[in-house]
Amino acid sequence: MRSWGSDSEEEDRSPLLTEQHVSRGSVQNYPPAKVPVCCSARYNLAVLALLGFFMVYALRVNLSVALVDMINSTSHEQENRSANVCPDHSTRPIVLQNSTGKKYDWNADTQGWILGSFFYGYIITQIPGGYIAGKVGGKLLLGFGVLGTAVFTLLTPLAADLGAGYLIAVRALEGLGEGVTFPAMHAMWSSWAPPLERSRLLSLSYAGAQLGTVVSLPLSGLICFYLDWVYVFYIFGSLGVFWFILWHLLVSDNPETHRTISETEREYILSSLKNELSKGKDVPVCAMLKSLPLWAIVVAHFSYNWTFYTLLTLLPTYMKEILRFNAQENGFLSALPYFGCWLCMVTTGHIADFMRERLNFSTVAVRKIFNSLGMIGPAAFLLAAGYTGCNYTLAVVFLTLSTSLGGLSIAGYNINHLDIAPSFAGLLLGITNSFATIPGMVGPVIAKSLTHDNTVEQWQLVFYIAAAINLFGALFFAAFASGTVQDWAVRTNKAQGSLNKH
Repeated sequence: MRSWGSDSEEEDRSPLLTEQHVSRGSVQNYPPAKVPVCCSARYNLAVLALLGFFMVYALRVNLSVALVDMINSTSHEQENRSANVCPDHSTRPIVLQNSTGKKYDWNADTQGWILGSFFYGYIITQIPGGYIAGKVGGKLLLGFGVLGTAVFTLLTPLAADLGAGYLIAVRALEGLGEGVTFPAMHAMWSSWAPPLERSRLLSLSYAGAQLGTVVSLPLSGLICFYLDWVYVFYIFGSLGVFWFILWHLLVSDNPETHRTISETEREYILSSLKNELSKGKDVPVCAMLKSLPLWAIVVAHFSYNWTFYTLLTLLPTYMKEILRFNAQENGFLSALPYFGCWLCMVTTGHIADFMRERLNFSTVAVRKIFNSLGMIGPAAFLLAAGYTGCNYTLAVVFLTLSTSLGGLSIAGYNINHLDIAPSFAGLLLGITNSFATIPGMVGPVIAKSLTHDNTVEQWQLVFYIAAAINLFGALFFAAFASGTVQDWAVRTNKAQGSLNKH
């Protein structure tokens, strides 16, 4: 097992923010360390990326809420009364149901296919998206991925009218569009994020995903109630198109092509990344397959997403069937854990970079510390939530803490792609996210099969499985993760250098 700080300091902290740095025996001059953050191009990119991933998740989860209002409940009176282990709350507000929208007679199996179809499209474009982004840049790929998802979201009411099959196809196409977004963003950050600012820049941009979940879950419910479920898709789809226009006008693939970046910031970013990026065309497939640090990211990403997707899909069900919260309470309480996760992600990036820059922690130590906290902590609180019985407050607190602490892993496995292979960061995220999409397809299915009767004991088993997978992922990452650029990630530069000599 590697020690948590085993990477050499020279490799680990190349290129820093100092004015002078010794690398491989040569002295290189760097721009001044004080490069403004406010109004800088790299932080503007992070904010626009945050809004982009806000849209990505808002467009992804809005159907989960709208579908409840789309179903003709009078034809499906199949409430499972065996779940009534806990009593109803003493004060439950009376809510008049808005029934002006169109209703469809889709059974539970059909609804399951509709909700799951997104991931079948999503998994297909992960690796191609990462590869293409590494070759041509991530700006247009990410932009058109969100735009395509937004357009198909606008077409969702029409597809629903045509039939469940059309709706399933539209959702799968939405998944195809969103599948390129994370790999494309990682590819862009490989050209934009100075090493000692990676944690805060990436955590800020990807925190938009959690924020999108927090806002879209309750907001979609309010839209369904006060307007009509079709406006859920029209409003979020229109916002996605508007974001694409901003993205296209204000963002560039790299600092060299940005129109308004200051010369100081441009030189600062390019100098800090000078020794990390290779321009080789070949992908070292065999070396990647043998790379334990890469497999450490794969296992951690898979494990984290198992818990994340299980709760994202089934937390509203648990809130309703076990904890007996009504629809109004359910929407708010289901979003609460993701608000905590968003806060955790935003603050974690700053703390991680502070530990590296000011406290001289090695990259690998920071990654392992935050990944362990972000996976073992959620596992512990998830187990605890299964033993709260009918203590509603304690159950909500534990579930919120479980999901919130997961945000710490943003400074763990999530950023680690850029540490070990910045030139292939988009492709690597496509690979790991392909594995990590599998839990979204099979995790909720397994959980549903284990909770037919919706008893507390059955849900405890679901939490056991998720916690065990999380724990395994944390231990595997702690054992094999690295914080330095791998030899196979710079191999092409060395090969080209030898050819140039001859």
